[in-house]
Amino acid sequence: MRVLSRLRTAAAGAALSLIALAAIAADYPAPRTGDWTIKDFTFHTGEVLPELRLHYTTVGDPKGEPVVVLHGTTGSAASMLTPGFAGELFGPGQPLDAAKYYIIIPDAIGHGKSSKPSDGLKTKFPRYNYDDMAEAQYRLLKEHLGLKHVRLIIGNSMGGMHTWILGVKHPEFMDALIPMASQPSEMGSRNWMLRRLLIETIRRDPAYANGEYTTQPPSLRVANVFFALATSGGTLALQKQGPTGALADKLVDARLAAPFNADANDYIYQWDSSRGYNPSPGLETIEAPVLAINSADDERNPPETGIMEREMKRLKTGRLYLIPSSTETTGHGTTGFAKFYKQQIQEFLEAAPKRAM
Repeated sequence: MRVLSRLRTAAAGAALSLIALAAIAADYPAPRTGDWTIKDFTFHTGEVLPELRLHYTTVGDPKGEPVVVLHGTTGSAASMLTPGFAGELFGPGQPLDAAKYYIIIPDAIGHGKSSKPSDGLKTKFPRYNYDDMAEAQYRLLKEHLGLKHVRLIIGNSMGGMHTWILGVKHPEFMDALIPMASQPSEMGSRNWMLRRLLIETIRRDPAYANGEYTTQPPSLRVANVFFALATSGGTLALQKQGPTGALADKLVDARLAAPFNADANDYIYQWDSSRGYNPSPGLETIEAPVLAINSADDERNPPETGIMEREMKRLKTGRLYLIPSSTETTGHGTTGFAKFYKQQIQEFLEAAPKRAM
């Protein structure tokens, strides 16, 4: 990697480098990375971390219109730089063409190369939540990159929930919001129940040793596969992939054998951070138009509850696009594939007015 010039005058001191991502097979500028440290960051618990490191990736020219992309739980910027997402959105003539937009993808607290428990503090790392994560991302954009206003914030899953939070807490900061695979309501029901069981499965493993393990507890891999199959994949898609016991076993065996390098403390913190998420009380404060994108077969945000229809009515300007379920959609994972909604994003941005900065 080679060090690049600073992004903006306000971003002085950031060490930027080209990153090689083999998964990318798209015609858009090479991603660049940077780091910024927030001194004495105060969490919602009152705990203070003397140095909170935030890693981020950018695509495109800093002179372009800023677009913020927020990743999901256990992910990072790299998880958004895939052929199915970036390859459908960032290329020439695509909805988020990097020749026009300056795309910023932060690694959230506890994720990727940002500060996390496995850096050394283990369970002494402050208990962060979604409000902390969203606020740190906002400070990165404002204080480090010097952005006074952004054209769009788009987030997937956890990133979608962060998008709702930022729209409520900083309504003047963006022209438009696209929260995906998420709801602007309190974390609860099956979504939270299974997250809680995921966490408890690992914590109750004797090998976890209250977070002082020397090797990763065996329950971590099994719990991860169980949660993924239970809450993401799509009913029709999984029926197609495993219609018999033998084929279903083959699918499970493949998942259990797949490379998995997570750290148990990081993993527990990542899922537990959704505890208490609830932007609902502040929805009326959102000023930017909202395009919410969910999948009809999303196991974590099932449309039959009516929550989205109820909450969307409270927005000044809001529309829900529900991706129809099929054997090609993958439940909660559907929004990782922009082919299902790239046209809707294009039309939404063309219609969204640019607000005065």
